Amino acid sequence: MKPTILVITGMSGAGKTLALHALEDAGYFCVDNLPPRLLPTLVELCTQSRQPIAKVALVADVRGGEFFRDLTNAIHQLRSSNYEVRVFFLEASDEILVQRYKETRRRHPLSTNGRDLLQAIQMEREQLAEIRAIADEVIDTSGLTPQQLRNEILQRLQLGDGTTMQVKVVSFGFKYGLPVDADLVFDVRFLSNPNYDANLRPLTGLDEAVKRFLLEQRETQEFLQRLQDLLAFTLPLYRREGKAYLTIAIGCTGGRHRSVALAEAIADFVRTQGFPCTVQHRDLR
Repeated sequence: MKPTILVITGMSGAGKTLALHALEDAGYFCVDNLPPRLLPTLVELCTQSRQPIAKVALVADVRGGEFFRDLTNAIHQLRSSNYEVRVFFLEASDEILVQRYKETRRRHPLSTNGRDLLQAIQMEREQLAEIRAIADEVIDTSGLTPQQLRNEILQRLQLGDGTTMQVKVVSFGFKYGLPVDADLVFDVRFLSNPNYDANLRPLTGLDEAVKRFLLEQRETQEFLQRLQDLLAFTLPLYRREGKAYLTIAIGCTGGRHRSVALAEAIADFVRTQGFPCTVQHRDLR
């Protein structure tokens, strides 16, 4: 199977790295700052992979120095071999690019030999004229926020509106430490502990008896309702801001009873809100 190839190029400071991150979240195999001469080799390696890679995205720009001149030839070579290659060219106004470089305090790749920033930008624009002429999509990012650029890229690729967010609910035991990737942490140690019941102690929060013990408590029901209200409000806002992954951690003492049962209930609710959701019980065993 031949992979489809997306080449991201354009002006330095126009948002190519942001675009590449959006494509990585969308399932593309991504490479930054690839010398264009290596593009056919990269495509061949992707084709020969044990698990063939269907979508490849790469950034090539003037950071490649003299090698960047090979980009147009590499694209023509792949297209003549019947590969699907799309070229996205990102640009912005001189004023916006100057402003972005001043904010980041980074050096423009062409700011050498005494050139000031504006001269470097204008020189880069001239060097990119040939590749811009063959681009399939030209995107002016001057007035776009990072999230708007992400959405624009995904919409043009017909990958949706950029609003997909993967949610993971993790149960854990506080005595083993917090999950390092947690965005939201909720402590359910205030609930009655099934571990003090001799019949429930050998079980886990996945067993129906433990679930009934916990979920039939008034405190549990009220906590779940308040947490569901919070998530119903915040999840769309996280998604709107472009968050690709959100981890909700539910903790009890040992991570076997209360946190497990509550994590399952919360994951079920998240799915009803239209978000893909997975569950991980870190300390269950």
